Amino acid sequence: MSRKNGSYLVLVLLIVASLLLAACGPTEEPTQAPQATQAPEATQAPQPTAAEPTGGELEIFSWWTAGGEAEGLNAMYEVFGEKYPEVEIINATVAGGAGSNAQAVLATRMQADDPPDSFQVHAGHELIDSWVKADKMEPVTFIFEENGWMDVYPPGVIDILSYDGEIWSIPVNIHRSNVLWYNKAIFADNGLEAPGSFDAFFAAAETLQAAGVTPLALGDNGIWTATHLMESVLLGVLGPDGYRGLWTGETDWNSAEVTEALEVFARMMEYVNEDHAALSWDQAAQLVVDGDAAMTVMGDWAEGYFKSVGLTPDEEFGWAPSPETGGTFMMLSDSFGLPQGAPHRDNAVAWLEVCGSQEGQDAFNPLKGSIPARTDGDRSLYDVYLKSAMDDFAANEIAPSLAHGAAASTGWVTAVNDAMTLFVSDLDVAGAQTALAQACVDAGVCQ
Repeated sequence: MSRKNGSYLVLVLLIVASLLLAACGPTEEPTQAPQATQAPEATQAPQPTAAEPTGGELEIFSWWTAGGEAEGLNAMYEVFGEKYPEVEIINATVAGGAGSNAQAVLATRMQADDPPDSFQVHAGHELIDSWVKADKMEPVTFIFEENGWMDVYPPGVIDILSYDGEIWSIPVNIHRSNVLWYNKAIFADNGLEAPGSFDAFFAAAETLQAAGVTPLALGDNGIWTATHLMESVLLGVLGPDGYRGLWTGETDWNSAEVTEALEVFARMMEYVNEDHAALSWDQAAQLVVDGDAAMTVMGDWAEGYFKSVGLTPDEEFGWAPSPETGGTFMMLSDSFGLPQGAPHRDNAVAWLEVCGSQEGQDAFNPLKGSIPARTDGDRSLYDVYLKSAMDDFAANEIAPSLAHGAAASTGWVTAVNDAMTLFVSDLDVAGAQTALAQACVDAGVCQ
């Protein structure tokens, strides 16, 4: 090798070495981590979203089979069908007021990881205690946010729907529990007005009984209806603060006021139809329709039933707050949730969007006998009773319904129902009060 060629080789080697050193040396910003090691957004849990249905089935599970409620559900199905005609709706209903039978069927399916695509449930404790805490539901907060609903639902309603920072169901309505319905012709024939107090109720009951008319219709073959009547009596005797305190431990179940409420209830049972244990709530309402009974205390789904059999509000039937409860709106809400593992999740989300929409609620509620959970319902679609309910909901004090899952846990409601099963049979005030006080202890609220 010549000296010239050797020098050239050394020069090449020096250039290569300098390039290698530059590649291995520090960058100009040594404190900044390389882009590849920064925390990527992709590692965060993806947020659920809505997707457009493309066909298939949609199984909706509910207990709406009676007049009014079934018609309202079908009206909401029609709204969904117009939007998504390629989706086949499976109407999975189980008869039984307040879900008395449906909830048992649903529990079997949910525990077997065989959920429907969506199911009816009372908003609040009923859903949260039974299925949210069991990790069987998806939150639906994203549906509210994607549809801009946070400002069209009252904060109090959203609070009832919420747990652990998420919203868990879509409310389709607001119902009032504490309503006394009456046959206007019977009242007119006997010179009666809607009783606003317990004294007025019992005076009217005496008049009606003397005229050969059953004063108060009750159908408690599902015991929830007796609990429903009892919650109105408790509200009437204790007032809204005292009533609400029953579910927080602030009101003593062993108090003289609770004793008085039980005594009032027992006295009311002297004026109900003898076959009450054989009838459902709507069969009891039919007694009022037929003129065999003058009054019934039931939620305003009864109005939907009355209209479904051809009656007109404020003509054949009238209404008033149940005795001593004027100025308080005892509320509950029917809602639909999104189970984990819903077989047709996209269709279920689309259904929930219809349930929460103004269009869906304005199709459903005028027939169901309830008012929208939204604040922007079209008042022109609602009859005179429902307009009055809208006004009362906006102006009255609000109290949660026990019988319909808003006031207390599911286990507590079951314990109260068990106590009421005995009470309507034996009318033992002391025994019922002991059982109700123990139910509060067992629920972990009372000492």
